[in-house]
Parts: sequence; C-alpha cells; structure tokens
Amino acid sequence: MSTAPLTADQAELLERCIAVGGVAVFPADTVYGLACDANDKQAVARLYAIKRRSPQMPSAVLWFSLQLALASLPQLGPRCQSALERLLPGAVTLLLDNPQRRFPLACGSEPATLGIRVPALGKQIEALGVVSWPILQSSANLGGQPAPSRIADLAPQIAEQVDLVLDAGPLAGSASSVIDLRRYEDDGSWQLLREGPLDAEQLSALLD
Repeated sequence: MSTAPLTADQAELLERCIAVGGVAVFPADTVYGLACDANDKQAVARLYAIKRRSPQMPSAVLWFSLQLALASLPQLGPRCQSALERLLPGAVTLLLDNPQRRFPLACGSEPATLGIRVPALGKQIEALGVVSWPILQSSANLGGQPAPSRIADLAPQIAEQVDLVLDAGPLAGSASSVIDLRRYEDDGSWQLLREGPLDAEQLSALLD
C-alpha cells in the first residue's frame, strides 16, 4: 500500500476529474471520501448512485481552503464567520443556516441547512490545497457500511465505478465531528450531533 503523500500531479488529476463531471475517491483528514462537482446535477446523481444513498439525504460541501469557503458563503454573519475561523480547517462538519439556498444539490430534503467541510491539510494531503472547486463529498462507503480509512477497505463496487482513486495511505479513521451552528448567529447556541476527533469540552472552549 502506498503511504507517500499526494503529489501536485495527483491534485491536478482530482481537479480535472471534478471539472469534467467525474466522481473520485479522495483522502481527507478523517477517512476516504467520494467527491464530485457540488453544482453538477448529473455528477451528484452518479455519486449518490455509486454510494447507494438516497438523494434526499444531505451531504457536505468541501473546500480545501478556508478562504475559498468564506468567499463562497457571503451570507454568513460575523458570529458564524468567527466560529468558522476558529474551527476550520479541521475534522469537523458544520451545519449552517442556509436562507439563500446555496448548493441545493448537497442539501437533499433540507434546503435550509448546508453542511460544510474544510479538512486540515496534513502532510499526506497537503498537495490538495491547490484544488479550488467546491466539491460535494460523502464518505466512500456503501450505505450502512463503515467509512474506509484505507484504500484496501474500499468496497469493490465503489472502486470499479469511480473515475479516479487517490491513495494517501492510512488515514486517521475517525469520522468528523458534526456540529449544528444553525442558531449560533442568533444566540450563540450550538449542538454536537456526532462526536468525532473533537468532543464537547474541546468545542465549548472554542465556541462559548
């Protein structure tokens, strides 16, 4: 199994794959994920079909740069923007109020809520920092199965159907913490919906 960090050439391959409507397996700071252009209806439908996931279920939009994420979310109020700057990049998925219905393909049956990710670019995936696309991402597993932390654990059905697989070796293996910030701008309240690398005590120190 390859354990070498991703290269600039591999990052370019990912960007080209996304640009032409492809679906890729890529390494994040947590587990391996599926990625496609967040605004490409056909690519999103294909990603969901590969994963055997209902398109009514939401996914997250991921950027490899916090600056690009903030530029894509001009509706953020100052309190939420400050929270994002404290939490990201990192192994968290943040649920934000989405009154302008941005990135509807990622929102499933909940268009008023947008999930976002900006992974921490450690040595293994540092090269992905040049990828500028907002991607729709979901863990690279079939519905109900564990998310893979190694390419060797990728379901054959997924490996055979995607257009690109990037292997950065073993990853952390713990899915991101999911934090609900939909009321944070109004009253500073938040909720930890899924504990991952960050627990409630660590989040409280950052958000309260």
